[in-house]
Amino acid sequence: MNRTRLRRAANHYFPFLKKSRQTGWRGRIHRLLARIGPVTRSSPWRRTIQVIALAMFLVAFVYVCWPYSQHFDETLFSSKETYPVELFLLIDPLVGVSTALAGRIVNPATFVWTLAILAFCLLVPRAFCGYLCPLGTLIDAFDWLIGRRFQRWHLPENGPKGGWVHAKYYLLAAVLVTSLTGVLTAGFVAAIPVLTRGMLFTIGRVQLAWLKGIGHLPATDWTFYLSIGLFMAVFVPSLFGRRFWCRYLCPSGATLSVFNWFRIGERKVESTCIHCNRCVEICPFDAIREDFTTRTSDCTYCQSCGGVCPTGAIQFVTRWRTEDLKPSGDIPVQPRPVSRRAFVATSVLAASAAAVVRGVDSVSQRNCPAPIRPPGSVQEDLFLDLCIRCGQCFVVCPGPVLRPAGWEHGIESLWTPVADLDHAGCHQDCNHCTLVCPTGAIRPLDLAVKRTTHMGLAQVDTESCWPFRKTDRRECDLCFVECESAGYHAIEMREFRIELDPPPPEGMFSADELEQMSCIRAPVVDPDACVGCGICQYRCHTRFVLQEKTLPRSAIVVVPEDRNSPHRPD
Repeated sequence: MNRTRLRRAANHYFPFLKKSRQTGWRGRIHRLLARIGPVTRSSPWRRTIQVIALAMFLVAFVYVCWPYSQHFDETLFSSKETYPVELFLLIDPLVGVSTALAGRIVNPATFVWTLAILAFCLLVPRAFCGYLCPLGTLIDAFDWLIGRRFQRWHLPENGPKGGWVHAKYYLLAAVLVTSLTGVLTAGFVAAIPVLTRGMLFTIGRVQLAWLKGIGHLPATDWTFYLSIGLFMAVFVPSLFGRRFWCRYLCPSGATLSVFNWFRIGERKVESTCIHCNRCVEICPFDAIREDFTTRTSDCTYCQSCGGVCPTGAIQFVTRWRTEDLKPSGDIPVQPRPVSRRAFVATSVLAASAAAVVRGVDSVSQRNCPAPIRPPGSVQEDLFLDLCIRCGQCFVVCPGPVLRPAGWEHGIESLWTPVADLDHAGCHQDCNHCTLVCPTGAIRPLDLAVKRTTHMGLAQVDTESCWPFRKTDRRECDLCFVECESAGYHAIEMREFRIELDPPPPEGMFSADELEQMSCIRAPVVDPDACVGCGICQYRCHTRFVLQEKTLPRSAIVVVPEDRNSPHRPD
């Protein structure tokens, strides 16, 4: 049907719209909504909920998760956390499912929220995708600003689209298979981890430079640009169609599509349908077939189609309602089936890739030091199975002490949190990272427990430390002072006897003076009291390496403890 016939049908069934386009406040609202887009005009409530959800996500990311102020204290984070900053990660269903499979444990908070969103989606199918997902809202904005200007690149709005139709299911199968083998890949492709990590490397860096100075920005390497590339890869496919990522690639959406089989609500088309094709044109998820019936696995209940239907033939009712429905045989449609061969091939490739990753990491870990994880982290193997690489702990760390790992600790460790103690020390009044982890990779700790939880063990480098040096020896108690100020009392200054080289001329000094000259106070670490906070390493590195440039490296460094250490949490 051409535009003229559509306009005539709209004027016939909605005569007040024709009048409102000319004068009055309704006309101004109509023109504003028309400029924003037809989907906004047809489903304003959905757009309103999307904007609210995006605003909640941004407030959590740029305000609650950044506890910087002039006066840091233990109440700073709790005073700003009006709602869980990890809320959107908890309601991403793929996060809960994949971590449960990879870690062989169920995190209670993640499990409850996953069940809640799945139960809600029984009533409103794929409501997370259509209403709540902040990544989907940003993709909608990209489509409106940029994607619609490349209409000639768009794939046809209807009909089978080759392998793209079911690509998200194959990607979901790959994620679940790798999770079963203990390699967690959901953090690389699940909607909310992709968004939070992408914002960490873009908006997060801008905010860190603004609030604390450019000097606090961690160095960038190729893994940084890889993350930016993956983040942009979510938006660039929109040049080939609206919400291309959400329609065909997002495994989080595929998880909800699978549960659409148990839906209660459903889109129905009544026999009053006049085949105007407006519903097909406006559907953002390609959920309407050529005969105007519904691809139930893709429908998000956004109700945009109902808002533009000139005859009111589209209803959103229970799936069991069958009266007065449009015959489905008007235009025969043969839906493209999901390929079992593709499922098997994807699963085999995913399992093979996971085995290769595990094999490569087992070899590389023999030749590289173990990473220093945040306080409260579970054992390393389980940590890699649970960490979703979302970046929440990086954002909330006020040092920032934590940085995303590259491949220096193995492929599986990519973008997991490691402590960079040359850059900052873990503050004694901070337990923020333990409060925002959505999967339990970092256990929640109160401050009293956190202050006694070991991250690692400080060791004095006797070749660099001033009191131990054979040349240019001098007394230095910087690490001792910092440890005492932090309240850990894990470093003591002991007297050591040294040989005077060259020895002074005989008779030049008295015996007491010689005794005093041959003794020097040097730092010694108490392994039972040290928690590996790294404040000593940070201060030594800042003063003698960065500022004075008198040492090539910090004279006291924190090393990972033995994984069987009683101080490390199980």
